[in-house]
Amino acid sequence: MNHPANARHVLFVGAAVLDTLFRVRSIPARPGKVLPDEMLQVAEGMASSAAYAAVRLGGMASLWAAVGDDAAGQQITSELADAGINVGGVLQAAGARSAVSTILIDDDGERLIVPFYDKRLHHEIRDVTPGDLAGFDAVMVDVRWPALAVNVLRAARQAGIPAILDGDVAPAATLDMLATEGDHLLFSEPAAHLLSDSPDPAEAAAILKKRYPHALVAVTAGEHGCYWWNEATGAVAHVATFPVKAVDTLAAGDIFHGAYALLTAEGLATQESIRVASAAAALKCTVFGGRLGAPDRAAVFALMNGC
Repeated sequence: MNHPANARHVLFVGAAVLDTLFRVRSIPARPGKVLPDEMLQVAEGMASSAAYAAVRLGGMASLWAAVGDDAAGQQITSELADAGINVGGVLQAAGARSAVSTILIDDDGERLIVPFYDKRLHHEIRDVTPGDLAGFDAVMVDVRWPALAVNVLRAARQAGIPAILDGDVAPAATLDMLATEGDHLLFSEPAAHLLSDSPDPAEAAAILKKRYPHALVAVTAGEHGCYWWNEATGAVAHVATFPVKAVDTLAAGDIFHGAYALLTAEGLATQESIRVASAAAALKCTVFGGRLGAPDRAAVFALMNGC
């Protein structure tokens, strides 16, 4: 894949999953049989989908993840490579099964996810030095491989490049460990609630900034936008989302994170990075297919200029 001469290169660390998506009229509330209107399989996962978002926006993306030594692992690696992601750092874990998920997506774009992660996938942990990150302009980690993620965040800060955390739902101790090492902390609303004990995303952002004063802190709240602590004003700022008709919210948060990571690597200010990432996530929601709905840069700026 050809990249612009000045394209930034981001390392993504974490999940690589083979998802099976079923489009249904509504999420069932009781046991029974559900007949889907549409079905597809796609290799994705938080870090993998974020990497794809960066590629779609004109950046370069490398992935450090783990797959099993099975057919699903081969499919995941092949699909992500075909999508333009450098998968040279993807580990094949001997004797492990690849991560898989079954996902129901209803007419409102909401989803029910049933994931499976083999604990043997992440037994092997590599040491990471600042030198290992030479050539990367930023790193982003998710919570699926915390032992590796913490090493990458620590090395990134030592190397002087943005160390970004996709702080989604995980044990509180895991989130705290990773947040201590990152310098851009993007928490999902449920994860922020878990750490702050506040159901209000704006209040949670303020509480978490006090807990992690060394870092930029933001809380993403889906259709309610993104709340972040603005150092210049000493207060929580808000970036609204872009109104769209959602047909599939799967991977929208991942697209947001991948876009934010690339734009941060490009040197954009926080407010603008969040706004562009919000537009990318909104456009993704208009397309069924998980990460496959990640938009290109022209589409993102067309949406922004139209609002």
